[in-house]
Amino acid sequence: MPVNGTSRTRPGTVRLGLTALALGLATASAAGGQPLATASTTSASPAPLPPIAERYRRADLFLRGGLGQYVVDDNLQPRFVADGRGVLYRHGKPGQRVITYLNLADRKQKTVAVEADLIRQVSAALPTAPTSAPRIDLVDFDPRTDALVFTAAEKQWKSTRGVLAETPIQAFDPALSPDGRFKLVARDFNLFAVDTKTGREAALTTDGSREQPYGRDIPQLSQILKAGVEEPDMPVSAQWSPDSRRVLTWRLDTRGVKRLSITQQNPGGLYPRSFSYIYPLAGAATLPQAQRLVIDVEQAFRDRAGKIVPLAIPSESLLYPAAPEMSWDGDHVRAQWTQRGYGQLVVYSADPVSGAARIVAREKVAPLVTVTSSSLQPASALGGELAISERSGWAQLYLVKPNAPDGGKALTTGAWEVLSVDHVDPRDGLLVTGVGREKDRNPYYKALYRVGLDGAPPQLLTPEPLDHETTVSPDGRWILDEMSSPTEPTRTVLRDARDGRLVLELGRADPSALWATGFRPPEPFTGVAADGVTPLYGMIFRPIGYDPTRRYPVIDNVYTGPTTTQTPTSWRDSVSAAGNSVAQIGAVVVMIDGRGTSRRGQAFRLPAYQNLGEVGLDDHIAMIRQMAAKDPGLDPTRVGVFGGSAGGYDAARFVLRRPEFFKVAVASSGNHDLRLDKAWWPEVSMGLADEATWERNSNMSVAGNLQGKLLLVHGDIDDNVPVTESVRLANAIIQAGKDVDLVILPNTTHAVYQPFFWRKLRDYFTRNLLDEAPPAGPPPVRLAAAPTTAK
Repeated sequence: MPVNGTSRTRPGTVRLGLTALALGLATASAAGGQPLATASTTSASPAPLPPIAERYRRADLFLRGGLGQYVVDDNLQPRFVADGRGVLYRHGKPGQRVITYLNLADRKQKTVAVEADLIRQVSAALPTAPTSAPRIDLVDFDPRTDALVFTAAEKQWKSTRGVLAETPIQAFDPALSPDGRFKLVARDFNLFAVDTKTGREAALTTDGSREQPYGRDIPQLSQILKAGVEEPDMPVSAQWSPDSRRVLTWRLDTRGVKRLSITQQNPGGLYPRSFSYIYPLAGAATLPQAQRLVIDVEQAFRDRAGKIVPLAIPSESLLYPAAPEMSWDGDHVRAQWTQRGYGQLVVYSADPVSGAARIVAREKVAPLVTVTSSSLQPASALGGELAISERSGWAQLYLVKPNAPDGGKALTTGAWEVLSVDHVDPRDGLLVTGVGREKDRNPYYKALYRVGLDGAPPQLLTPEPLDHETTVSPDGRWILDEMSSPTEPTRTVLRDARDGRLVLELGRADPSALWATGFRPPEPFTGVAADGVTPLYGMIFRPIGYDPTRRYPVIDNVYTGPTTTQTPTSWRDSVSAAGNSVAQIGAVVVMIDGRGTSRRGQAFRLPAYQNLGEVGLDDHIAMIRQMAAKDPGLDPTRVGVFGGSAGGYDAARFVLRRPEFFKVAVASSGNHDLRLDKAWWPEVSMGLADEATWERNSNMSVAGNLQGKLLLVHGDIDDNVPVTESVRLANAIIQAGKDVDLVILPNTTHAVYQPFFWRKLRDYFTRNLLDEAPPAGPPPVRLAAAPTTAK
């Protein structure tokens, strides 16, 4: 593959000149902080690329987190503190940030601490000197005592007028009753209650077993590895009633459930360790079951045996190793039940004395309920449940009363989506976050609205045509708004929640030092889908010194998962995206949201239904070709792709299903056969698919299509997507007589994004897409430490 191609720049094309870039972009616009474009001149041949070692150095510089040192006031960490009476935030240059408290009553501000002083104090208090400055994350501030609480070096600290002390995190203890009289104890798969004054103990259950324990969550792989045993000690899974008389809990049933196995080859000792564990899989015929129940603890102490009241709620198939959703709602129990395959969500209200239950809300949409777009949440203050439902084809908000569980009153309408309910007030209405309603902005930009209970049109509280990341104060009176776009640096402001009026600007990001490095800001791109009609949105990341007379390979950073979107909408996410780093090797990286993704209505996402193996393929190709048509510097004959998790599935799928277009792929932590993934993620898009549909969507079924280069990367103790997924795909490719590269990272979970991984990814694209040799020298090694066995 040629590396140094030539191309003609289309007449009238405006591009960023290398000279302006090298000069530190002195002509950056005041509004957006972006460099002003200058017309490029066509040359007979492009200038030589910088040495590959220099390009790798730049790639390291722009890895996520590395850019923070070049931007001032991008992330103030603003938060409401002191029970909502004030705001705590930080501002200033990296290493010199000042932590400030804003009193909302009188708008007065005072300096709480200087971050550099806290870093010095924490470093001195640690048993061993840290290799780098500890990161300070703000937690709380008490203006009465001037006590600042923050975390650093995996510990929590309190600084009171310059005096530092380590402070333990006060975790909520679900085992202790609200009045402190009783404490729950789990032993031998049963539950016991202990009188905290006398030490007297009462058995609440007696027939628990390993396969049918009471009040015990499914141990997750991380817990098993930490403890070194398959049945580690677990916190009690139960909730006390407000009057401390009863306990709401559940009984797990894993009879007939097949277990996964894993071997940790490098546990820190001589011998490997092997474990079997429960992980609900989409392809499993039998999933763990949960039966909710209530136990009268006071009666247990009176009668020497607890009265177990099974709640008349159907047994629920657990789609993830976590407790079923349930809680106390006054003197009744609220429980949300999910049908396997997401055919419906049902909310029950149950009587803890009799066990009788009635349906108070139901969400049922064909072909399934997409729970990443729909939800049911309690709204006792409004006398019912708030439902975000796609029943109209768009995720809109409804108030559902118990006497009409399948209906409800529409609080919002239209072709846009409600993402969340951020505050509820029976008098002033609701504050909700939504996307797609305002026509003057990108349809993915978030906005905050006030929604009344009378069906009136929502009131827009964030009028600027930007993406708004908002936080509402506990009393609903104030809004913290971090507004930005991929081309507009973050501006952090305080708003009045009554009308959205700007009250105070807390800070505005200054990227001047970033521009001075030669960093080229990401560029939003709008095109159309493969149908030639549907608008699509994407992002282009170019390397420093991008020369439009050169032909650059294109690398697609992919995630077609219908549960989310991929392309960043905020300044912070755009600047910190991995594409900025990967592009520096001498390529153009793109991100694309094709049909089948979220936040643009049910019809836009439905192409993904039982079709995860095909959705997005041709839309990504169409968009890359449109990008290349607008900029001849992009070479659509040399296209690679990378992604992680479901994006790893996509990356492998792209190179297997469209080998004539995608030539090189790096797929990390991929769920290559959806049947081997935790049940919730595949079923939220696949429902209860038949075997032929599962097989059609499996990467193993198309392993023989491989023509280009494919690198599979997986952590050996991945606790999200089992490592067997990548191993099985590698085997299928080998059995098909093809070549494949496989890297298993020792003592690594789902998060493989370590320096070693990024070096392997760069090397793979450098060799196979750029047709160059990577820089000499061993790659940096920083793998996760082996989990230790508990003593």
